[in-house]
Amino acid sequence: MNVPRTRAIGATGVLAAAALTLSACGSTPATSTTANDKSAATATSAADLGGMDALAAAAKKEGTLNAIALPRDWADYGAIIDGFTKKYGIKVQDENPPGSSQDEVNAITSRKGQSNAPDVVDLGSSFALSGAQQGLFASYKVAGFDKIPAAQKDSGAAWYNDYGGYISIGCDAKRVKVCPKTFMDLLKSDYRGEVSLNGDPTKSGAAFGGVYAASMANGGSFVQIQPGLDFFGKLKRLGNFNPTPATPATIQKGQTPITIDWDYLNAGYADAFKSKGLDWQVAVPSDGVYAQYYSQAINASAPHPAAARLWEEYLYSAEGQNLFLKGYARPALMDSMEVDGSLDAVAAGKLPAVTGSPAFPTEDQLDTAKKTVIAKWAQTVS
Repeated sequence: MNVPRTRAIGATGVLAAAALTLSACGSTPATSTTANDKSAATATSAADLGGMDALAAAAKKEGTLNAIALPRDWADYGAIIDGFTKKYGIKVQDENPPGSSQDEVNAITSRKGQSNAPDVVDLGSSFALSGAQQGLFASYKVAGFDKIPAAQKDSGAAWYNDYGGYISIGCDAKRVKVCPKTFMDLLKSDYRGEVSLNGDPTKSGAAFGGVYAASMANGGSFVQIQPGLDFFGKLKRLGNFNPTPATPATIQKGQTPITIDWDYLNAGYADAFKSKGLDWQVAVPSDGVYAQYYSQAINASAPHPAAARLWEEYLYSAEGQNLFLKGYARPALMDSMEVDGSLDAVAAGKLPAVTGSPAFPTEDQLDTAKKTVIAKWAQTVS
């Protein structure tokens, strides 16, 4: 299989934050309509609005898309945002680029009906599931909806996977004498104070994936994530766990020389930091193979409903999917694009090597694992 089934954190460069200035409260956004007076807020497909041209016209009239937590160096989002703006002339307001999946959910729930609410979100799988259960997302089928594997989308189109990757171990080979290749390697005394996650696993999809992968490497399963918590508890007791959240900045400064993160993020760092003299090596651990996708969803009360829907259409077009691929993330439509010849074969050939086929937890398993981590993480690393 070419495609792992989950939000892979990965891409290129140094975080560029273009924060959206927020007011204490916003006005209720006006309802967006097409020339035929069809409401974008209730459209479940482009056809409902009269087709893609009508959707694009309504989105251009809105002129703005409120995005959140999209670092430009994550899965090539910088190029994706620029490409969308160039193609449609719509400004993308990207609030809090380094934010977590939980931050995105909080923004939707706390700003309902306000003009500064997010139009779209990009979430770790467990957060997409819980958000859909809360009724936070609009039902909308992009043109390529039927090509997204059934297990990678909500049957009611409240969310769908967009890009994914495997949990990997990134390592600064100039600071670490021998880079670890497996989770078991991380327990060695050589790595005291050097092993970090990309955030807090109760809030970050990438960090949550790191705990799940550690569980798989230590006799756990999708049903039982406790071995992953036990592993990080052991890392903490040994003095190997570094609580500093890994970011491009901490990597460059040498503060987080070993990071457990999505392979597309670590692979992107390897490219971006090479010119800065950093030898960043990437390995997908054979003892903890865990793949996941990040999911797209539209805020049910999006202030720019047409722009939100057009954004999703762009992400799931061949252009958008290949841009994810250039950021080392495996796009959700990768298999179908390979069949129809629209896949960027050169970019696909640069993906990190992985052994074995990925498996994916069910919704119930993800939900149970998330609850376990939320309840026990703080105590695990205290």
